[in-house]
Amino acid sequence: MEKIIRSLVLIGLITLFLATGWLVYRLFTPKTNQSLIALPTLPQPTPTIYASAATVVERVQKLSRLETASYHIEKVITAETGQGPLGFLFGDKLLLVAYGQVIAGVDLSQIRPQDVQVTPDGTVYIIMPPPEIFVATLDNSRTYVYDRRTGMMGLNPELETAARQEAERMILQAALEDGILEKAEDNAREVLRALLWSMKFEHIIFVDELPTPLPTPTLTLTVTP
Repeated sequence: MEKIIRSLVLIGLITLFLATGWLVYRLFTPKTNQSLIALPTLPQPTPTIYASAATVVERVQKLSRLETASYHIEKVITAETGQGPLGFLFGDKLLLVAYGQVIAGVDLSQIRPQDVQVTPDGTVYIIMPPPEIFVATLDNSRTYVYDRRTGMMGLNPELETAARQEAERMILQAALEDGILEKAEDNAREVLRALLWSMKFEHIIFVDELPTPLPTPTLTLTVTP
């Protein structure tokens, strides 16, 4: 019986020794795995991604009505009625100092998907809407009647209104003659170029008509007997 007890004690000690050794090994052995070691990555070229024509149109249309040229003009208008030999009775004459503003630009919401073409090399062709006048109006806070001379019976309540309308027309005409529409178109193109450059397009071409895409070349095989 005593031998059996000694054998059991010896087996228990050996088991305890093995368990302790295994635990020490697990605690102090570095947990490395060669398969998990990160290898140095090679430098990769920066990818170039070009958006589709639909994306370009969507980004451009968000600018909507793009005001790119503004003129502030002063005009002196003379308006009169009932002049002549009886002007001292029925005459009415005024001098209007008019200040006005004319704003021109491009309505980019009119650009349609068929007005934009993106080539595989990243060139963008755009048909841009024509420039237009957005605002042509008087600045009423600065427009005033400088002088008015009225006969004894000649006060015309519509004379100042007519003078203001003529002032608006002349201010618009002066802006057009000075090339406000051409300036608005040039400035709109610069804005669109900046927008498309930010989208990684390097070549932007404004055209009146999109170029016809070249047909895909076909491969012809000749079999000789």
